[in-house]
Amino acid sequence: MAVTLPRSEYQQRRKALLQWLAEQPQTAIAIIPGASLQTRSNDTEYPFRQNSDFYYLTGFNEPDACLVLAPHADCQVQLFCQAKDPQQEVWHGRRLGTAAAVATLGVDVAYDADDLDEHLLHLFDGVELVFTDHDNQAFTAHCQELAAELRQQARRGVYPPSQWQHLSPWLHAQRLRKSDAEIAVMREAARISVDAHKRAMRFAAPGRFEYQVAAELEHEFVMQGAAAAAYGTICGSGDNACILHYTENSAVMGDGDLLLIDAGAEYQGYAADITRTFPVNGRFSDDQRALYEWVLKAQEAALATVKPGSTLERAHEAAAFVITEGLVALGILQGKVNAHWQQASYRRFFIHGLGHWLGLDVHDVGQAPQTDKVLPFEPGMVITVEPGVYIPVDAEDIDPRWRGLGIRIEDDVVITADGYENLTDEVPKTVAEIEAWMQSK
Repeated sequence: MAVTLPRSEYQQRRKALLQWLAEQPQTAIAIIPGASLQTRSNDTEYPFRQNSDFYYLTGFNEPDACLVLAPHADCQVQLFCQAKDPQQEVWHGRRLGTAAAVATLGVDVAYDADDLDEHLLHLFDGVELVFTDHDNQAFTAHCQELAAELRQQARRGVYPPSQWQHLSPWLHAQRLRKSDAEIAVMREAARISVDAHKRAMRFAAPGRFEYQVAAELEHEFVMQGAAAAAYGTICGSGDNACILHYTENSAVMGDGDLLLIDAGAEYQGYAADITRTFPVNGRFSDDQRALYEWVLKAQEAALATVKPGSTLERAHEAAAFVITEGLVALGILQGKVNAHWQQASYRRFFIHGLGHWLGLDVHDVGQAPQTDKVLPFEPGMVITVEPGVYIPVDAEDIDPRWRGLGIRIEDDVVITADGYENLTDEVPKTVAEIEAWMQSK
């Protein structure tokens, strides 16, 4: 049975935003545009992906839509969407249409998207403050042009908005803390992704291509009801694992290679994000095992810090210190652990952050961009925890036995009242678990 968000979830989100708008010192409205189709070539488009903020407030997955929230209006929740059009629908697919949108989405009223400008001209009269998506510069500029048209009618007692603010700080703070219903959907995204990774582990073998492994993953996503991959699937074998965003997936996997898979399903709009690194032939070499176990220890050290009140920065420090210990123990770094820790020598090999927020976007929104304050964990936040070590093949000052090894381990974690829940822990992760799983195929 599909796990979905109830319509009431979206209604509660809109209600909270309406309440916040009503509390502003000036008469305020919010305008949230959806995404449009993007041309791939000539008359074909890329697969449609809805704007995450719009989807968060509506659950509506059609292009060229817009949501307007106006606390002062008779109809406070107004949706603008594509009208029913049999000729267009036979080419491009069925549309919900304005008549069905009210009952299906729980909005107050729905209008044809082509009528948006006309309705905004009416709504703008007497509004002082407009919140919109400033990242969509073209849309914001268009709204401001409409307001400028009204300003020319001031002598007739028409009063257009004079202030424009970015909605993201408030909206992204809401998205950061997931509801129980959202976490249930994210558990399903994680479950599907776990199954896909386990399938890929058993499929991988010397002589197969990286892209064949990616196909196995994405096949499992879709067969279990996920719309697609949440991001470009990474299957990097050998020294390709040292390229963080490697998506060519074109190499033949060799006997003795490690394979780094970073992949997750998108389910009901929500992303999973898992990384595992394992030997293509099912057996770690001694050197691979030694480095892998230090990366795993680093993840365990980071996870031990995860609880309400702690921070992602604190978890990063815990992982980075263990990685520093490991690099010294293996002779990759020469000298004393504390000296290298003070010099942050690990950054040459652990070249990214420990993790990121997770939700409707795989690198999900969090604190407002204008603040640099460290944000403490709260129940309902979801993060990834993904330490890694990457030793380039051309690192001439490093013993050749380590060169070309790239290892990352990543899980999806929900902050709970007393710690955390690991959504993706069932993908084999210890050396013994990985080898046993791969050899039992």
